[in-house]
Amino acid sequence: MKSRLSQQVTGFLIDWSNGDKAALDKLMPLVYDELRRLARYHMRRERAGVTLQTTALVNEAYLRLIDQKQVRWQNRAHFFAISAQLMRRILVDFARSRRYLKRGGAAQHVSLGEALDVAEARGAALVALDDALQALARIDERKSRVVELRYFGGLSMEETAEALKVSTETVKRDWRLARTWLRRELAGKDRDDA
Repeated sequence: MKSRLSQQVTGFLIDWSNGDKAALDKLMPLVYDELRRLARYHMRRERAGVTLQTTALVNEAYLRLIDQKQVRWQNRAHFFAISAQLMRRILVDFARSRRYLKRGGAAQHVSLGEALDVAEARGAALVALDDALQALARIDERKSRVVELRYFGGLSMEETAEALKVSTETVKRDWRLARTWLRRELAGKDRDDA
């Protein structure tokens, strides 16, 4: 049975989808803490010294969420699935821009120490994972979404199943197969880059 809070969130999402701008104002206080948790989850995986902060990630995701005019919100899980996807895009865009800056795209040049080498490797790993997920999506969209929701969204197997409207067993199977595929894909890129 759905919790009262989950029902409220779903109601506000549906009202927002139907054009009720006031519903968004009522929704945000209910989901803000969960968005911060999701952002902290992402930021823990980021490299040391990253200049993007949790609050900035939440705010950027919020700005992108309110621009989502065509989304027909279904429920809380759907909302957090889209939020996770947006946060992934923000972090990947940030990592790509950092790689651009490292290649001389900015006026400021700094010496690269061991810490920056590690930071670069983590940013490159995020970009490589994003590229691999895009390749997986071309083969099997649902498996790619499972990884996105679990890895980037921090959703449980049950929440992922709810968001994708499939069984938990299907999510478990997709998760296992997608992780195996991604490991091989990323290992192949490592060999190609060597």
